[in-house]
Amino acid sequence: MLSTRYRTALVTGASSGIGAAMVRTLRAEGVAVWGTAREIGRLNEWAADPDFHAVALDLQDEAAAADAYARASGEAGGFDLVINNAGYGHFGRFVAEDFAVWRRQLEAMLIATMRIAHLALREMTARDRGCLVNVASLATEFPLPLMSGYNVVKAGLSALSEGLLIETKDSGVSVIDFRPGDFRTEFNLAMTQRSAPTASGASPLPDDALARGCWSAMEQNLRKAPPPEKAAADLLRALQRGYRGRLRSGGWFQARLAPALFQLVPISIGRWFHWRYLGVR
Repeated sequence: MLSTRYRTALVTGASSGIGAAMVRTLRAEGVAVWGTAREIGRLNEWAADPDFHAVALDLQDEAAAADAYARASGEAGGFDLVINNAGYGHFGRFVAEDFAVWRRQLEAMLIATMRIAHLALREMTARDRGCLVNVASLATEFPLPLMSGYNVVKAGLSALSEGLLIETKDSGVSVIDFRPGDFRTEFNLAMTQRSAPTASGASPLPDDALARGCWSAMEQNLRKAPPPEKAAADLLRALQRGYRGRLRSGGWFQARLAPALFQLVPISIGRWFHWRYLGVR
């Protein structure tokens, strides 16, 4: 059981998708979990579980998020495992959006997440044990069109993790740069866009052939993708063996074949295949 290694865990963005799958996996392994969401009512799945603790945490307010982390850590007696998973996508052309849109995404998903990582690592370093998981994305290696803020954030989290791997190499603290690809979640439905949702609930796209093609390809790829439980299972195996470093997760093509092939072919050929996969014609 993973609980023999990690007694307590914090999972941000626990209300759906990969975060919720991670909570289920950790609880099945006997780990007491503090799960966060902007609205704790979205965590009702675990309301009857005495070893799940709902935490209201909104990365858009960095100081309040840090306070929420500190309170949760105090309740837990310190976290043995912290999984920085919370985040969102924003879909739109870089120059068409007000820059405030991108700034807000970077401040929430990168700066506030770094602050939680800083708080967690200070505690872990003092105890000389624990594991920090920063959930980046395969977008670090294969950036997504019309998602500039998301690409920058995930690349930044990967760079943070790679640097922290060096800083913690001689300690009992481990760091995992977790890079999931496409998973069958509601990520696209939660995507923020410049246009407001229609009365039917569908999110309209700009009248733009590139945007329509990329959105259609993203939805098709998500429908064909594995469920988020696979991401949680991949991370669980890594945690069980005390792994530290880069960990890709996703379908075989995305997470295994594509990264290997892109090391072998000229970048122009790799970019051609990448663009086709993303619906760019």
